[in-house]
Amino acid sequence: MPGTNGRVIGEKELREMARNARGLVQRIYLHWSGGHYGANEDAYHLCIDADGQVYANCKSLGEKKAHTWLRNSNTMAISLLCGYGGDCWPPGNGNVRTTRAVYVGDGCASPDDAIIRFGDEPPTEIQIEVMAKLVAILCEELGLAPDKDNVQTHCEIAFKDHYGPGSGDPYTKWDLWFLPDFIHGGVLVPGGALLRGKALFYRQEMRQGRKPA
Repeated sequence: MPGTNGRVIGEKELREMARNARGLVQRIYLHWSGGHYGANEDAYHLCIDADGQVYANCKSLGEKKAHTWLRNSNTMAISLLCGYGGDCWPPGNGNVRTTRAVYVGDGCASPDDAIIRFGDEPPTEIQIEVMAKLVAILCEELGLAPDKDNVQTHCEIAFKDHYGPGSGDPYTKWDLWFLPDFIHGGVLVPGGALLRGKALFYRQEMRQGRKPA
């Protein structure tokens, strides 16, 4: 339900919740709310606001929530609070699994490119970094590898279940299909690959930080 407050959660509590959910959570799904900054959504276990603030909407990460069609058992969801007014258009060549995308209005679009419009409340740089850090922490404590078997965007799942971009489904989902790579000037890249890559980096940093001097 939009507008619920949730509760602010820090790393220590998150790690404890994840350890308690070990064996209960087998996969992590990554979303955006498609709503406004600041409008928390109770359908997701964790939500990340525009400034990176993290909200928990559950007492246990093993709690079942309605976040991903037919895939809500033994899974948990993290969502960015953003995306209101966003839209996307599949490539003109029909290849919806493309790894190329441009922003709407870019005069350099080709038939191989998806076209993305994030609207007035796009994913922020800090939201993307915090989501990747959360994935790293959760995977570490849940005993999961931060790979595509265990961590996927809603768009990646929607492609598998035939309601992704280009499907014609009235409930098409394209959450995090592409995200801006701010390190490289905001160029659009596949969102799942970007987030998993960053999560691997953060997990390695965390593990190195725990090594004795």
